[in-house]
Amino acid sequence: MKAVILDLESLDDLDLSALENEFSAVDVHMASTADQVEQRIAGADVVITNKVPVTGAVMAASPALKLICVVATGTNNIDLVAAREQGIAVSNCVAYGVDSVVQHVWSMILALHTNLINYDQAVKAGDWNQASQFCMLPFPIRELAGRTLGILGYGNLGQGVAAVAAAFGMKVVLGEQPGAEVREGRVSFTDLLAQSDVLSLHCPLTETTADLFDQQALAQMKPGSMLINCARGGIVNESALLEALASGQLAGAATDVLTQEPPRDGNPLISARPDNLIITPHSAWATREARERIVAQTVETVQAFKRGETLRSVL
Repeated sequence: MKAVILDLESLDDLDLSALENEFSAVDVHMASTADQVEQRIAGADVVITNKVPVTGAVMAASPALKLICVVATGTNNIDLVAAREQGIAVSNCVAYGVDSVVQHVWSMILALHTNLINYDQAVKAGDWNQASQFCMLPFPIRELAGRTLGILGYGNLGQGVAAVAAAFGMKVVLGEQPGAEVREGRVSFTDLLAQSDVLSLHCPLTETTADLFDQQALAQMKPGSMLINCARGGIVNESALLEALASGQLAGAATDVLTQEPPRDGNPLISARPDNLIITPHSAWATREARERIVAQTVETVQAFKRGETLRSVL
């Protein structure tokens, strides 16, 4: 079997020998553009991709193709209808980054509440050297104990974030999306906004959740609350978020995701650089351990496929 890896860049520091040993030949590309895919996968039995699209037209031009392995959870870059019609199996990776994302979410929550980054920057700028007393307290410091953590999206990630809250003495509130029936143990979207001191997002980006946190929703959030987004950038309207931070409606926010990634055309959040906003470059998922799980799951998928079985099939 021949395999082609279309975009290895996010995994290129890992030991891939177990994966490579499953094939008679492996063509590796750090990145691929859409117009390079058809030529690069010609004659391949297996395509391994993270974010590079594999369209129906490309599949039709690749009669040898039998399996597409997505080294991520999301499969929106794969034409699943065409894959089904052409008998091409598609598998993804799941739950590999739960611990990584949970850790990242809490690092953001803690950094915002302690104003960690602002204090670090002030010390490095020499402000502590000039202080009138032993400490500096120009930025507010808040305790988590007694505050309410709201969670929108209660899958593996949401559950993982909620489990940590008890250690800090926080109350957890689970919310429904707008218009959804309120299930037992949950509150409406409006109540979630009003009750949460910290609101952490773990829902997918869909037609329903696109721009869900617009100016209106942010205005309904508890004054002085904080918003954490390690889900998808398009869920939060970035201009509206900037306004909420500037007005003081939100005391702080942290995001690991933006609407366009990478932000080659710029981004209002990056341009404004507000002191009460933390931005990380879609790295919440990417501990070494999480990325090693991706490789291991892909090996398992290929081994199962050779046996005539399917693992983590998305069709």
